[in-house]
Amino acid sequence: MTSINALGGTSAASAPAAKPAGGTLDYSAFLQLLIAQMKNQDPTEPMDTAQYMGQLASFSQVEQSVAANAKLDQLLTSSALQIADAAVGRTVTSADGSVTGQVASVRISSDAPVATLTDGREVTLGAGIRIA
Repeated sequence: MTSINALGGTSAASAPAAKPAGGTLDYSAFLQLLIAQMKNQDPTEPMDTAQYMGQLASFSQVEQSVAANAKLDQLLTSSALQIADAAVGRTVTSADGSVTGQVASVRISSDAPVATLTDGREVTLGAGIRIA
């Protein structure tokens, strides 16, 4: 088996590279593929350099978007935990005023924190909720 290392050399007996989780391509694997593509191209018909740079720029943008989304998820989780902390032990009233009660616990869901009242009813802690 022949594998390509990051320095552009090949090795017949090297161990296979670990695959990224979930079938995704990380930045270093992308660069290894790009180097391999450049090394193994037909010298009489080389690929356009602009195409390589476009591929690299596209991957860089995707990588930055993934990092930004991760930071946004952390921010939203932090916000939900702060709301949950502020609501426990207090009286909440739903946006339409139909449900009022003291919060016994708060569960964080993917949409918004959900308060469980002492009488067992649940209220989503979203827009329009009053906490007293």
